[in-house]
Amino acid sequence: MKESARGRAAGAKRQRLMRAAADVVYRQGAERTTIADIARVADVPVGNVYYYFKTKDELVTAALSEHARQLDLLTSGLDRLPDPRERLKGLINAWVSQRDLAARYGCPTGTLAVELDKRDEGGLDVEAGRVIRLLLAWVERQFHELDQPEPDGLALTLVSAYQGMSLLANALRDPGVMDREGARLLAWLDSLKAT
Repeated sequence: MKESARGRAAGAKRQRLMRAAADVVYRQGAERTTIADIARVADVPVGNVYYYFKTKDELVTAALSEHARQLDLLTSGLDRLPDPRERLKGLINAWVSQRDLAARYGCPTGTLAVELDKRDEGGLDVEAGRVIRLLLAWVERQFHELDQPEPDGLALTLVSAYQGMSLLANALRDPGVMDREGARLLAWLDSLKAT
């Protein structure tokens, strides 16, 4: 059955709102973001936003879903590379390519997870953790394919390094932190011997 033009337009508008929510929440934080901010960036009348998302928390959830979608796009692209070590290097290079944004705003999901954890209600911090777990699982699979002992520990090391370098780049407003630490992570990956 063919999807109607109206249905496609509604789906496109919802996707535009999700992308806008992810962008605005990343740049402003969940607490400072208003539904009007998201509507403006998505070029959607404020009243229309409520058709898709009833509350700001639903928009924050949509932003996290967009983070998960972007992660899936990135890792799906990297999965086309035949070598897991090259996939991991591609991931690091993708992180480093976002150095200017990281220096200004930190890691999109990590920064939001920290902010949401400070709330007393909502459970959105758990949703942010889910996105980070998706990344950890993908990285762990790469280390497993490399036959590395304790692939879960290595995944935690790599993702922790990313969170740390994003945090420091942001705190110091120095994108060079991402370059330097990214190079260190690439060298670390090269130093891991196949078992």
